[in-house]
Amino acid sequence: MYRPRLLIDGDTLRLEEILQVARNEATVELSPEAETCVRASRDLVERVAAGDAPAYGINTGFGTLAEVRIDKKDLSELQRNLILSHAAGVGTPMSLPEARALLLLRCNVLAKGFSGIRLETLKLALDMLNQDVVPVVPERGSVGASGDLAPLAHLALVFIGEGEAFYQGQRMPARQALERAGLRPVVLEAKEGLALVNGTQAMCAVGTLLQLRAESLALVADIAGSMTLEGLLGSHKPFLPEIQEVRPHEGQKAVAAHLLRLLAGSDLVETHVNCSKVQDPYSLRCMPQVHGAAREGLAFGRRILEVEVNSATDNPLVFVDTGRIISGGNFHGQPISLAMDVTAMALTQLSSISERRVEQLVNPALSNLPPFLAKNPGLNSGFMIAQVTSAALVAESRVLCHPASVDSIPSSAGREDHVSMGMTAALKGRQVADFTRTCLAIELLVASQALDYRLPVKAGRGPRAAHELVRSRVPTMEKDREIHRDIEAVCELIDSGLLLQTVRHATA
Repeated sequence: MYRPRLLIDGDTLRLEEILQVARNEATVELSPEAETCVRASRDLVERVAAGDAPAYGINTGFGTLAEVRIDKKDLSELQRNLILSHAAGVGTPMSLPEARALLLLRCNVLAKGFSGIRLETLKLALDMLNQDVVPVVPERGSVGASGDLAPLAHLALVFIGEGEAFYQGQRMPARQALERAGLRPVVLEAKEGLALVNGTQAMCAVGTLLQLRAESLALVADIAGSMTLEGLLGSHKPFLPEIQEVRPHEGQKAVAAHLLRLLAGSDLVETHVNCSKVQDPYSLRCMPQVHGAAREGLAFGRRILEVEVNSATDNPLVFVDTGRIISGGNFHGQPISLAMDVTAMALTQLSSISERRVEQLVNPALSNLPPFLAKNPGLNSGFMIAQVTSAALVAESRVLCHPASVDSIPSSAGREDHVSMGMTAALKGRQVADFTRTCLAIELLVASQALDYRLPVKAGRGPRAAHELVRSRVPTMEKDREIHRDIEAVCELIDSGLLLQTVRHATA
């Protein structure tokens, strides 16, 4: 299978390119300019390592052991010991896409030329990506202090032939995976171990894939909401441009415009022009305001990630132009932690308002449709418990929205006295995304049943296309059945991107 080539230079990597590599849909190479920078940075490190002046992490210990001088003959062992001792992660391994994104992001940071790594070590990392050797990286154990020390140490284990890796999807000892790919481990030299474990790449790997998924879910939320609106014979007027222009938040304006595009061509709207209802409930009428606010939160997350994935987050940093190697704090994950907390809250708002729309659909006092949209209600319970499931997921999402970014547990004998919990924020955001996807799938499923009751009158082009797609996988519920299978089928339509693709084509 042909895979396009991605050239990395440490400065221009896009979030969508990270996703492409995470899916193993592109090969990665180092730009010539980056190669020059890496060589120059390494030359400076080697000059410092050959001297007698103390330089953190090059000829000293780490953290609170920074004042301990290390003999020149032990510098290689120092770097190996750093990797071994810091590989203390636990729990489920990061998914293959997340681990591939992690490896790419580490390569991109090293390509900037501020890390002092040898070119051969960086090229091993690139070869691993291209040969599908993916380190096994436990997802728990980072407090986001000197970045993601434990996850990055597990990543680095494979470089030295230790730990475990997936080779073409099969888990095995790292040395075996490297051998199968025709690769050889390296012996780390001065500064290299530190260059591999300092940084925010684990939280950014999880965060980037979360960010892109969240942006897609925001569009799915508009589609689900438009289906519910049509199923409940709601008004299109709250989405008119003049309303948005007098409160011109960009997210609100974008959602309103999207909803009008989805609802265009509706015959259902003509059936209730002269109805007695004056206003729709907030979960329908305020979609631009609520979905729009979520989009604003996601825009913040994107801006932070776009800067972070192209930033030098090592410590110490190697500045070739001035000949200085300087310790700082670019590894601190606070920007990512705060952004991922906001992403989790934005997604929870989408699932929360979705669950309220499902309640509008299944409650006969609110919908003027059969109770729980069941055929022969009483004998059949219809979608009664689907709404309960959605409520349960929203409740758990709200718990997960407790911010990790305001938490801190000092580590390293008080040297790392304020930490970011950035990986925690990214992991819980990922869980919220799973819940939000399922809540939206439930709404799509229930709204499709409501639109069945409105046939043969047609909904707008977007809801109509989504309804037809759902019905191609899930038949109308004529009598009770195992609803979890239907929910899973609609989740797959969302996860595969087919729902968005189908609706985009119908509304283009």
